Amino acid sequence: MKSKYVILASALLISVATFAQKDQIKSAEKALKGGDAQGAITILNDAENMIANAKDVEQAQFYSVKANAYLDLANKKTDESKNLSLAAENYKKLIDVEKASGKLKYSTQAAASITEIKGKLINSAIADSQAGKNVEGAKKLYDAYLLEKKDTINLYYAASTAVNAQDFDLALPMYEELKQLNYSGKGTSYLAVNKISGNEDAFNSAKDRDLAVKLGTHEKPKTEAIPSKRGEIYKNLALILVQKGRSEDAKKAIADARKANPEDTSLILTEANLYLESKDFETYKKLVGEALQKEPNNADLVFNLGVLSANAKNNADAEKYYLKALEINPNYTNAYLNLAALKLEAEKPIIDEMNKLGTSAKDMKRYDVLKAQRENVFRGVIPYLKKANELDPKNEDVSKTLLGVYKALEMTAEAKALKATM
Repeated sequence: MKSKYVILASALLISVATFAQKDQIKSAEKALKGGDAQGAITILNDAENMIANAKDVEQAQFYSVKANAYLDLANKKTDESKNLSLAAENYKKLIDVEKASGKLKYSTQAAASITEIKGKLINSAIADSQAGKNVEGAKKLYDAYLLEKKDTINLYYAASTAVNAQDFDLALPMYEELKQLNYSGKGTSYLAVNKISGNEDAFNSAKDRDLAVKLGTHEKPKTEAIPSKRGEIYKNLALILVQKGRSEDAKKAIADARKANPEDTSLILTEANLYLESKDFETYKKLVGEALQKEPNNADLVFNLGVLSANAKNNADAEKYYLKALEINPNYTNAYLNLAALKLEAEKPIIDEMNKLGTSAKDMKRYDVLKAQRENVFRGVIPYLKKANELDPKNEDVSKTLLGVYKALEMTAEAKALKATM
């Protein structure tokens, strides 16, 4: 008989606890409606330990009120980022509870609120980045990604923003996650100019874009290919690992990436750059050669081989590669600049010899020969410097070098005309 009283007492305690939870949820709802979101959260926090034993409908209501309270605080700019994340966390718990029970009462509103929160986080992150607060922006973009993990582009932007902030501890796990997901970002962008704002708007599909053009709200439609971002991702991952003294991990990360994406030339370049950083020029040259086999008309690859050859003091090969880069891309400014610099190297030994000469007839005769050689060097670089100046007129180093050459050759009219544009 005594044990029956114990069972009865336990049942009574559970019943009392259930009523207490209902009362707390109602009190929290009342507080929230009265504008006291923080008070609502405090009330619900007191009931947190008991909510796991409550009925599904009460759990869903509990998380709904709590999420709405956090969102209300965020909308009032009270610890906005933190409260947006807490609101989303409770909305997700609500959705999980209702999904398990099969009774959907609050889920539709919760899903809409999560979308709203994600938009707020992204917009706030953009504002942070524009204000130079890249760390805060990166964290908000990562929170936006956590809300809807299928939108992996938010993880990519979070990692990129963290790198802009030079916060490599924050960026590293993000890049590692992108690697694990084998994220590419490759796709197609559907664009058209908004007639009112004049801005170029992006659309989800060609159909949506074409409809906007047909309705007359947009014009000048165009479609652009979005290139793979894997090379950039693995490059940044590798550089962060190198900076942390983990060179072997960096090389392994790139090697793994190439195995997973054997046709991605950008990854070969990333690996090549890694070996260039570690001054392993032979491996670098081998990898660039491998990339060239896949993309023989890649001007950047050819140009980089020229840089490598110049660093190795192999000027003949360097000139060959720079000229080849210009065959592929006649507007490759840096190739013109490097060709000019390469040619100007011939001036130093000429000047050195001129400075050692005396005033004898023999020396004076030799001086005239050397002077003519020096002038020939200058004349040889004029076409490259003129083209570089034409392509990049704001580059002061180019214009100053060209001006110096004109003066050395006593080309007064050309020097005067150039100086007028500087």
